[in-house]
Amino acid sequence: MSNDRTIVFFDLEATGLDTNVCDIIQVAAICGERVFNAYTIPHRALTESATRVTGFTVTAAGLFLHGLPVATVPLVDALTSFIAFLRSFQRPVLLAAHSAMRFDAPVIKRVLRQCSLHQEFREVVSGFLDTFPLSKNLHRNLRSYSQESMVRHFLGKAYSAHDAVEDARMLQELFNSWSPKSQSISKCVYLV
Repeated sequence: MSNDRTIVFFDLEATGLDTNVCDIIQVAAICGERVFNAYTIPHRALTESATRVTGFTVTAAGLFLHGLPVATVPLVDALTSFIAFLRSFQRPVLLAAHSAMRFDAPVIKRVLRQCSLHQEFREVVSGFLDTFPLSKNLHRNLRSYSQESMVRHFLGKAYSAHDAVEDARMLQELFNSWSPKSQSISKCVYLV
């Protein structure tokens, strides 16, 4: 927690890296032991690199992860449920993601606007915490600031990266291991 805000760690998996057009495939969030996870079938085809990195494929039969079928919900239902999960914390939420301002924040805000849910989201979320610049400010001279590298470095673990639940879970664990002060956090918070 940060002052009067609850930090919720989140991650998106998408059809590609172009924040102007990619579709969300998975949205996940974690705060303490509470976890949110939803999959949705994208309308846009996955890029080859997105398929290679995430393991997702889409066919006429649905969404598959490493060849296994995944239960999906319509995008608007996934986003509505995500907002309800965030609202359950009953205080302003700060959404934390690694490289939030480069990828996760622009994508989620664009898609929320497209689904006419951005205002409802803004009533619950006060801002985004980008842990990429936070990590660079807290720990200078690391060889890599990728989340996977830092999890190995600080936690001594390997994990299933590019699964949104595991990415969010490991980011929470990483953040907790750093125990950053409020002043350090506030330098990496961006408004919704």
